[in-house]
Amino acid sequence: MAANSEQRLVHCKNGSISYWLIRKPVKNINLRIKSDGSVLISANNKVPVEAVDRFVEQKQSYILTAVAEYEEKKQYSQDNPKKYVSGENYELLGKSLRLKVEESQEETVYSDGIYIFLNIRDRNDICRKRSMMTKWLEDYRTAVFKNIIDEKYPIFCKYGVPYPELKVRHMISQWGTCQHQKGIITLNSRLIEAPRNCIEYVVIHEFVHFIYPNHSKQFWDFVTMLMPDWRERKKELELQLR
Repeated sequence: MAANSEQRLVHCKNGSISYWLIRKPVKNINLRIKSDGSVLISANNKVPVEAVDRFVEQKQSYILTAVAEYEEKKQYSQDNPKKYVSGENYELLGKSLRLKVEESQEETVYSDGIYIFLNIRDRNDICRKRSMMTKWLEDYRTAVFKNIIDEKYPIFCKYGVPYPELKVRHMISQWGTCQHQKGIITLNSRLIEAPRNCIEYVVIHEFVHFIYPNHSKQFWDFVTMLMPDWRERKKELELQLR
């Protein structure tokens, strides 16, 4: 767990709530409930823990209801094979999007930012559903990663860094790698589950390796110059995808 976080327990009228308090430079107290049922609260260092506990108590009905709903849907968790049925959750850019499967002559997959809609001729054809969802998720992930690379590349172009080839693959212990001699940036496929600002940190990190292919003081100084809050983003990433 990140160093700037602590686990707390609040005994409310309707039940006890365990939550992670994350200290971040934010103006308001922010609440997030992950699809695994964990409760995350972010607050500024100046906000006393008693005030955060009161906030949790005020939100107890919403929190307990949401946690109960996620508990019921654990059969659709990331650890279990997807069945591609309505109600399954997909973690994308720090949010839980729920799948809606509907029969339609026009087969499409799209998202409105809250739901992922899978329109298919035969809703019982799991092979077709798997194929459609796999392609959509791969295309979505690649588009997001490429968009961030395109956004950050102008910073590095002036340092003579070539536009990189993007590769995406599942990695156990790294969020990204840079093969500076080959001009390749590889990103962990799971990054798509993290908020965009966390993905931006990883992209910047790997871009800087084209200039400093190590983790020297100069490397970290350069990262800090480009992204002063990289430590907070890195901690948020580690917490989100722990």
